[in-house]
Amino acid sequence: MLQDGRNSLPLRGGNLRQGRASVTVYSVASTLLRFRKSWKAYVVQSAVGGLTTFLILLVLSLENAVVIAALGASAFIVFGRPFDLTARARNVTGGHMIGFAVGSLCALLPQVSTIATIGWYALSVGLSIFLMVVFYLQHPPAAATALGVAMRGSSEETFIAIVTITAVLAVAHYLLKPHLRNLF
Repeated sequence: MLQDGRNSLPLRGGNLRQGRASVTVYSVASTLLRFRKSWKAYVVQSAVGGLTTFLILLVLSLENAVVIAALGASAFIVFGRPFDLTARARNVTGGHMIGFAVGSLCALLPQVSTIATIGWYALSVGLSIFLMVVFYLQHPPAAATALGVAMRGSSEETFIAIVTITAVLAVAHYLLKPHLRNLF
């Protein structure tokens, strides 16, 4: 039994106070209710995110799988949570540029052993996080860009692809933002 005398959790998602801690409760019913209210937004925004990912796959070769995954995750943020700080064009573009630069530098470090190589890959992620936070360009998928570039090495093709895709995401976000909503 809960402190307020109720025996069950609320049907809709919300905060439930238990002592000092706050627990968010999500049920299948509350999820279905949210979806039924906004199903068109879910479908359209997911389709735009899928289309953006299609463009990513057209531009980048599968050898850049980690960078592709990072840009796909960016599409999720831009179209799934368009009003979050991390979805701003400045964060998406700036974060991926930091990721590319840091990954490029870490790819140049000597890979004399497996441990050293793994250390450089980890450094690329940690350093990109640090720089994104310092420059207020937080965009979590960009840390994966740093990792992917550190692993595969930098190339002009990868740089152009990252710039192009982040520009497409930024423009689409800017043009569609009045029609978008946070999906969760």
